[in-house]
Amino acid sequence: MFCSRQPKRGDPITEERAKRKLSAILSADVKGYSRLMGEDELATVRTLETYRAAIASLIGKFRGRVVDSPGDNILAEFASVVDALDAAVEIQKELKEKNADLPENRRMEFRIGINLGDVIEEGERIYGDGVNVAARIEALSEGGGICISKNVYDQVKNKLSLEYEHLGEHTVKNIAERISVYKILTEPAAGSKISEGFELPDKPSIAVLPFTNMSGDPEQEYFSDGISEEIITGLSKIPQMFVIARNSAFTYKGKPVKAQVVSEELGVRYILEGSVRKAGNRVRITAQLVDAVTGHHLWAERYDRDLDDIFALQDEITMKILTALQVELTEGQQARVYGTGTNSFEAYMKFLQARKFFTLSGISKEAVALSRQIAEEAIQLDKDYPAPYVQLAWTHWFDARFGLTDSPTESFKQAHAIAQKAEALDDAFPDVHALLAGIHLYQRRHDLAIAKGERAIALGPNNAEVHALMGHISRFAGRFEQAIAHTRKAMRLQPHYPPWYLTELVMCYYYVGRHEEAVALAQKYRNLTQSRGEDDFLWPYHLMMAINYIRLGREREAREAAAGLLRLFPAFSLEWDRHYSHYKNPSHLERQHEDLRKAGLK
Repeated sequence: MFCSRQPKRGDPITEERAKRKLSAILSADVKGYSRLMGEDELATVRTLETYRAAIASLIGKFRGRVVDSPGDNILAEFASVVDALDAAVEIQKELKEKNADLPENRRMEFRIGINLGDVIEEGERIYGDGVNVAARIEALSEGGGICISKNVYDQVKNKLSLEYEHLGEHTVKNIAERISVYKILTEPAAGSKISEGFELPDKPSIAVLPFTNMSGDPEQEYFSDGISEEIITGLSKIPQMFVIARNSAFTYKGKPVKAQVVSEELGVRYILEGSVRKAGNRVRITAQLVDAVTGHHLWAERYDRDLDDIFALQDEITMKILTALQVELTEGQQARVYGTGTNSFEAYMKFLQARKFFTLSGISKEAVALSRQIAEEAIQLDKDYPAPYVQLAWTHWFDARFGLTDSPTESFKQAHAIAQKAEALDDAFPDVHALLAGIHLYQRRHDLAIAKGERAIALGPNNAEVHALMGHISRFAGRFEQAIAHTRKAMRLQPHYPPWYLTELVMCYYYVGRHEEAVALAQKYRNLTQSRGEDDFLWPYHLMMAINYIRLGREREAREAAAGLLRLFPAFSLEWDRHYSHYKNPSHLERQHEDLRKAGLK
C-alpha cells in the first residue's frame, strides 16, 4: 500500500528540503483489483483509466490535488477536511452511476479512507504517519464506501449533512496507537443516526439486545422479542440503573455485532444477549451478560422451563443482572421489578402481538384497529392484566390525536376510562401514568398532565418515551428549559431516536431565543427524516425554519421555507395549527403565528 510514499533509507530529507504541514489525506484503491485483472486485464485497465480520470476531476473540483496514483491506488490531499469528504461522497456517487452500466462481475468499486494528519512535503509528494493512517483506514472500508478517522469526524460532524456509524477502535499495521474509525452512511438505513461518542454514565449501564429466535418459526419473533422487552421494562424501573431503550437496542436485531461496538455506539458498559427456542409447551432460554469494557463474561446460563414459568423466568433473569452488577434494591423496588402481570400465557401472547403489530405497522387506521382488536382479545382472556388495557387505551388516543376518528373528544374519553381501569389494576405501572399524562395534555389539563408525567418518570426513570412525552407536555405548558432537559434525557436513553424528538428541541430553542441552534437542529431533523424515507413528515422542517429565520432577520429565507411548507402540505393554515396546538399560555401560540404571518402564511 503506497510503499513508494516513504523516502528510501540513506536518502534523508534535510531541513532545507522538508516542509511540514497539516493536510486532509484521501486514500483510495480498488476492491478485488487482482480478481478483475485476472479475469480480463485489458478491460480492467480501460475501466481503471476512465474511473481514475473521473476521480481526479472531482478531486480538483473540491480544491484537492492528486499526489500519487500507482497501480489501482490514488492518494490526494486537501487543505480542508470538509472538501475532502465532499469530494469522496461525490466520487462514490459518480462511480456508482458508472458501475450501473457494467455487468456485476466487472464493476469497479473503490474503497476510500480519509485522515487529518501532519505530513512532510517533498516536492509534489507527501509522507508520514498521516498518510499511512489514511491508507489503513481505507483498508477498513467496504467497496463503494468511505471511512474516516476520529479527528476528521470531529471536524465535520456538525458541518455536513451526513450520517456516521462508529466502527470502534482498530489496531493496524505499523501504527503504534489504535485508531478510531467512522463509516459514512451514504445511504443510511431507517432509524440510523450519528454515533455521539458518549461518556459512560456514573451508574451501571446496560443494553439488552433482542434475543435470537431459534425456533425456526418467524411467527415466534414477537415471543423472543417480548423476552428482551420485558427484561428492559423491569430494569428500566430501577433508578440505580441506566438502561438503553428498546427501539435503539433493537436496531441490532439480526446483525452479527460485537459487544464493544454496541457499547461505544450506545454509550453503555454492559450488554445482555441471548436466544430463545420454543417447542411445544417448553422453552429454552440462554442469556449472557458481558462487560464490554473488559471483554469479560460476568455470567452465562441456560434455562429449560415450561411456558407457564416464563414470567417468573423473565423476573429471575432481571434480578440476576441486578445482582451481578451489585445493584441493591429496596423492597419497594423489588416489587416494582416484578410488577403485575398475568397467569395466562395466551393473554400475554395476545398482548405481545397487539404491541408488536402496532409498532411495526406505524400510524394507520388499519394498524390501530387491528391492535385494538387483539388487545381486547387479551383482556377477555385475563380481565386483571393491566398491560393490554394500556395498549387498548393508546389505540383510542391515536385515533383522536391523528384524526383517525370522526369524534376525537369521544375517543379521548374512551382512552381515559380504559386507562383508569389499568391504573386501578396496577398503580405502579409507569405506562399507565404516561398514558394519562398524554390524555390530560390534549384535554388541555396541563397541571394534571405534568403531575401524571412526573409520576411516570418516578416509576420508570429509564423510560425514554416517558421522558420524551414529558418534554412534549412541558413545552405546551410553557416550561421550555424543563422540556429541553427531558428531551435530551430521552435522546440519551434512545440514541436511535425518532425525528420528532428533534422537533421538540427546535420548538423549545425557538421560544428561549436560541435560534441558530434551532436552525441547525431543524436541518438535522430533515436529514434524519429523509434517511428514514418519511418525506411526508418533512413539512414541520419548513415551519421550524420559517419561524426561526424570521427571528434571525432572514425574511427571504423564511418566505422560501413557508413556500416549501405549502408545497408539501397545501392544507396548512394558522387555523389548522391552532386546532392541533395545546399551549397553556395563548401568547406562545400567537408569537409563533405572528412569525408565520411575516413569512407569508395565513
